[in-house]
Amino acid sequence: MKRLIECVPNFSEGRDQNIIDKIAASIAAVDGVKLLDVDPGKATNRTVMTMVGEPERIIEAAFQAIKTASELIDMCKHTGEHPRMGATDVCPLIPISGVTMEECVKFAHQLGERVGKELGISGYFYESAAKHAQRKNLADIRSGEYEGFAKKIVDPNWKPDFGPATFNAKCGAMVIGARNFLVAYNINLNTTSTRRANAIAFDVREQGRMQTDANGKNILDKNGEPIRIPGTLKSVKAIGWFIEEYGVAQISMNLTDITVTSVHHAFDEVCDKALQRGIRVTGSELVGLIPLQSLVDAGKYFLQKQKRSIGVPESELIKIAVKSLGLDELKSFDPEKKIIEYLIRDESDRKLVSMSVEKFADETSSESPAPGGGSVAALCGAMGASLATMVANLSSHKRGWDDKWEFFSDWAEKGQTLKNKLIRLVDEDTAAFNKIMDAFQLSNTNEEEKSLRKQAVQNATRYATEIPFQVMQTIYESLEVIETMAKDGMKSSISDIGVAALCAEAGVGGAFLNVKINAAGLDDKIFAEDILKKGQDIMNKTHQKAAELMVLVNQKIGI
Repeated sequence: MKRLIECVPNFSEGRDQNIIDKIAASIAAVDGVKLLDVDPGKATNRTVMTMVGEPERIIEAAFQAIKTASELIDMCKHTGEHPRMGATDVCPLIPISGVTMEECVKFAHQLGERVGKELGISGYFYESAAKHAQRKNLADIRSGEYEGFAKKIVDPNWKPDFGPATFNAKCGAMVIGARNFLVAYNINLNTTSTRRANAIAFDVREQGRMQTDANGKNILDKNGEPIRIPGTLKSVKAIGWFIEEYGVAQISMNLTDITVTSVHHAFDEVCDKALQRGIRVTGSELVGLIPLQSLVDAGKYFLQKQKRSIGVPESELIKIAVKSLGLDELKSFDPEKKIIEYLIRDESDRKLVSMSVEKFADETSSESPAPGGGSVAALCGAMGASLATMVANLSSHKRGWDDKWEFFSDWAEKGQTLKNKLIRLVDEDTAAFNKIMDAFQLSNTNEEEKSLRKQAVQNATRYATEIPFQVMQTIYESLEVIETMAKDGMKSSISDIGVAALCAEAGVGGAFLNVKINAAGLDDKIFAEDILKKGQDIMNKTHQKAAELMVLVNQKIGI
């Protein structure tokens, strides 16, 4: 697994494209770092950049970006709607894969120490990287903003975690931290009132608002502390502001734990609270990137509210989410540029399934041995699962079957899951074959090399046996969807179910041939005998089930 960290520095410049480009270039110049997104805002006068890479490379890129920003941005002249305290305002590190939060904390501390020593910029550590409890919350650290830091930084209670305890008027101060994935999300309102937008923000944010008496004075508890009325959404920070660029007020939100409060639940809650105040939500805006699952979940949520099947392709779920949340109201929304998984995926892992049908057929018919029967078997299975899923989706929308939509939706969702797995296995089977070819290319000029080469060939051959067996298992599982649709789905689609059953039988049979030919080359005969026995069992059950299905199909057709 690759060791990957995401870094999302926020710079106090959103209007001068020349400065923004130079900061972005300093990131892009670091080998091994991928700059995923540059999201400037004119009204906020702030740019959020998102990069991903191995930890050491990310730390270098972050340092170079902070250095460039300190040279180009003069905070003495800065104005903007967003709270800020420095040229580089905040720089969080987020573990993506192969890296723990504890490791991210260490990297954050390393970055901060370097920034303080080499650049003379003062700052604090927040969230998981905080060294003091009172500095865990970003809002607490940033309180007073840039204008108040000349006094704050010399307060012993706010002595910087790194850098000098003196105020740098040009650069200001900054915050470096380690945190979980955060979604920065703005919701658009049909009002220009910041006060009313703030009222809605206080309704929903976890911190809520101060409880006041009839004269507007804060009510205190027995310890003399203000009593708060909590908001309705956990793990949400929010404020209201007016964005001159768009001519509307927004609720600006940080969703700090999307497993607690999702984007779609935040959106609906703001819609409800806004309506109670005579205001309507018109759309929303994503700042930076979002995890794929967030939009998939949102798509399913809004389809379920419409009593429609959620067993549709991922692309359709994303489209529904974008339209339902109004993410394209203010500017176009391109999933390929806003979903983090799409930006970091390796397209070489999708070489075959990204081809057109014609290109795939041409590639298969060429003199190259791969793709071969194994990949085609997986594709047959995927098409069978797709046809069954299609029938489930059509049946969920059939007039007069409104009380059955959830039943068919559940089966369609299962069919989509199996189809997606089989699509992945189309490329994986060819990759497994290529691993064998690569192993045979290893040097074998002495005994040690011969031994290593032999072991590599055996490992690759075992993997090339396991992949088509996975294809068999997955296709056989899809027969349950096919059978259910044959019995309960729309009768007018029964021929499609027949084709699905034939595809499944062909896919299982083709995959088993690949299990057999690869198992024959294994030295581990116990493993080979076991997987062949299991494969034969799946093959026998598939033949029987397919035969039963074809009888049912022909009966329903009337022949």
